[in-house]
Amino acid sequence: MPRVLSLMTSMAIVLLLSLSSLSTAVEAADPATPVPKVRPIFFASGSSRGTIGGHVTRGQHDLYSLTAAAGQTMSLTVTAPDDNAIFQIYEPGTTVGRDASGALEFKGKLLRAAVEGEVTTRWSGRLPVQGTYLLEVGSTRGQARYSMDIRLD
Repeated sequence: MPRVLSLMTSMAIVLLLSLSSLSTAVEAADPATPVPKVRPIFFASGSSRGTIGGHVTRGQHDLYSLTAAAGQTMSLTVTAPDDNAIFQIYEPGTTVGRDASGALEFKGKLLRAAVEGEVTTRWSGRLPVQGTYLLEVGSTRGQARYSMDIRLD
């Protein structure tokens, strides 16, 4: 019986390692793969809010830009039926490229409270500088169908 348990434990470890390497392979891309297109956000005339919908698979990113003035307050909320969509907000001047492994690489400053590595689905704050902010939407697992509500006052 101990040999059977030992064999089952070994098989479970191999399966977990295989699944782990599979998810890493899905996230990495060829360094030559183009960076996703940044889509600008515009509000309807006279409005200071809008909603954008989309879907993104884990390891991929949707990128948006929004131009705002220093001192304006931005509120952003991302919702997904499976609670698997998250976002990051980068200050003006941020650039996007790919690192040697093909993963997206952001060179710029994250807004405070939108900390890299943390799960962010809601953020509100005063914008520190004038310019075009970069919004990155991603998935924590599987394919995320999301709705992003943005308000700029």
